[in-house]
Amino acid sequence: METVIGVKLKNSGMIYYFSPGKHHVQLGDYVVVETQQGVSVGRVVKGKHEVPEDDIVKPLRSITSIANEKDMAQVHANKEDANAAFSVGAEKIKKHGLEMKLIDVEYSFDRSKMVFYFSAEGRIDFRELVKDLASIFRTRIELRQIGVRDEAKLLGGIGPCGRMLCCSTFLGDFMPVSIKMAKDQNLSLNPTKISGLCGRLMCCLKYENDEYEAAKKELPDFGKKVKTPEGEGTVIGLNMLSRIIKVRLQGRETPLEFTLEELNEAKA
Repeated sequence: METVIGVKLKNSGMIYYFSPGKHHVQLGDYVVVETQQGVSVGRVVKGKHEVPEDDIVKPLRSITSIANEKDMAQVHANKEDANAAFSVGAEKIKKHGLEMKLIDVEYSFDRSKMVFYFSAEGRIDFRELVKDLASIFRTRIELRQIGVRDEAKLLGGIGPCGRMLCCSTFLGDFMPVSIKMAKDQNLSLNPTKISGLCGRLMCCLKYENDEYEAAKKELPDFGKKVKTPEGEGTVIGLNMLSRIIKVRLQGRETPLEFTLEELNEAKA
């Protein structure tokens, strides 16, 4: 078993695991860590806990230190400078006549790199833009194209449910979502009803999908003839989560509802 802590490098990012080493780390602390992208500061969102060695992606890195006041001041300064750089970047994009939308700008902790996130319909030749930005900011410039889902994740917002977007609050990574999930849940297939702010299918369609798939295997299909405690009838409605079947009985105008257990007993 290995002792690890879970660290978020961004508010809406994935959780990465590090060894606390000899540091006394508590939940909510900010720590300095070294990643493949360089040195970063993240917040501890999962305290010390043990996990099997087989579940760890090797090599397991240790945190460099617990962030002090100077480190946090650097983080805030980076954010302020990145905000100022956003308007410069947008102006340069317009000057070069590039069909791209600037989404966010981010400084690395040690200011060795700036990342400009943008969205675009296709491939963009931004070589001259990079040279222009590098001459202004005197650091390594990286332009990273992102999709509409990542754009929504970075910008945030309020979904149709009235809550903050899942992707910008707690989802670490995007889950595959298909139109079949909406069909299985008997939802309207109107795109405006099942699409999020990004214009793609809502991520929350995935949350209950496993339960609906299990229910679909257990319950009879629409139009199927079934035996009930009141006689034989035809299935005309299903409540998947409650396992309730609405049946129109032969010779009766008003349909009745039965539980799956009641139908199984009648069948037996």
